[in-house]
Amino acid sequence: MDKISIDPITRLEGHGKIDIFLDGQKNVKNAYLQVPEYKGFEKFCQGRRAEDMPSLTSRICGVCPVAHHMAATKALDDAYGVEPTETANKLRELMYNGYIYADHLLHFYYLASPDFIMGVDAPKEERNIIGIINKMGVDVGKQVIRQRANGQRVISTLGGKAIHPMFGIPGGVSRSLAPDEREEIMDISEGMVDFAKFSLDLFKDKILKEYKKPIEEDRLELYSMGLVKDDKVSHKDGKVRVVDPDGKKYAEFSGADYLDVIREHVEPWSYMKFPYLKDIGWKGFEEGEDSGVYRVGTLGRLNAADGMQTPKAQEEYEEMFETLGGKPAHSTLSYHWARLIEILQAAELVDELIRDDNIEDNDIRNEPGEPGKGVGIVEAARGTLIHDYTLDEEGLVEEVNLIVATLHNAAAINMSVRDAAKKYVDGGDVKEGMLNSVERAFRAYDPCLACATHSAMGDTPMKVTLYDNDKKVYKTFSQGLGGRS
Repeated sequence: MDKISIDPITRLEGHGKIDIFLDGQKNVKNAYLQVPEYKGFEKFCQGRRAEDMPSLTSRICGVCPVAHHMAATKALDDAYGVEPTETANKLRELMYNGYIYADHLLHFYYLASPDFIMGVDAPKEERNIIGIINKMGVDVGKQVIRQRANGQRVISTLGGKAIHPMFGIPGGVSRSLAPDEREEIMDISEGMVDFAKFSLDLFKDKILKEYKKPIEEDRLELYSMGLVKDDKVSHKDGKVRVVDPDGKKYAEFSGADYLDVIREHVEPWSYMKFPYLKDIGWKGFEEGEDSGVYRVGTLGRLNAADGMQTPKAQEEYEEMFETLGGKPAHSTLSYHWARLIEILQAAELVDELIRDDNIEDNDIRNEPGEPGKGVGIVEAARGTLIHDYTLDEEGLVEEVNLIVATLHNAAAINMSVRDAAKKYVDGGDVKEGMLNSVERAFRAYDPCLACATHSAMGDTPMKVTLYDNDKKVYKTFSQGLGGRS
């Protein structure tokens, strides 16, 4: 059987490759997204002090450190049996929406839009942010850079730095907001809303019209999962809701109950695990109501919720589902549309929170209780993020389980890659644009492969081969996936 490899895949966080297998007639038989990198945070977090976790786990990823920081903080709230103060919760929400805004802008303009605005057949030296600036104009490029920096500024103002913030602590936050800092964020918040609306207009005017056919055709009918608060899309608080492919509520759970709903499957060809719905079971890489596979992220959240928290975002939410033929939507490429709607909600929430009369209050922490077990769930930019910690009586970490957003989407990503390969790749005459169309399928999910890779067994996957003087294999040692020998 012939094989086509896209190695490495590009414009994502982390490292991965796609292997496409052809049958005897050069037709695509199957395709796999493989993750060859490994990170062992679940293992080496053991024995660390609980208060280290928000800082330590933010090092999992340089793209979504705020998500891990907040999930860890919420897990410690739960483990110590303490709720943050009202002001602390608002400050957490403010920082988190700055993160959602900046992260989504990064993905749309730098990683995803070259597939659409430049096109999959464009020369590779043009399929990047520089190509976008050359085509859209320098003023647009300046705005992209400035607005992403504004989202990062919200994070760094509160957390001290944008990449690995030091802000969340059990029961609250480490510092209050100064008047001059508030004024600085006020000065940029309305511009954030305006640029979010500009980005949505850009999508509808230049992408939706030109790519209407693939947006409609590239679909997977799966369950959807997302955090909801008062039935609206939420990124930081609320309960996790799962809806079936018809949009009916299948499950709703809080942090402590996630193992009643989710289980994880392991395949020997990837360091990613594949979560599925426990009561349905793992049925393989299949779609439909009888499959336990679900999707998270921007489209999963909008499918699971009944609406958005803010008025302008709500209008866009209604327009998206009306255009796509109703709710839930199963178009994979509409992840990008949903992403831009979330950018608008995040900008509106930043503008609303920074004008809250109590945002400068100094009541920013409640005292924690005794350590125990805690689960923190947030919505990272790319989907539901779960941190599960067990602490001993001295506040040291005994056990850690992390289910990150890209893991939730791992099965769906492989299915989308497989379907795109079957649709776009002609095994007898492979062209670069065909392979770019396959990459476009995984890019819709905004995967973070550095976050998503760790062994289910807790061992570092390793293979060592010893050769004798005649260069013949003498003995092989292995551990991790596949067992020990």
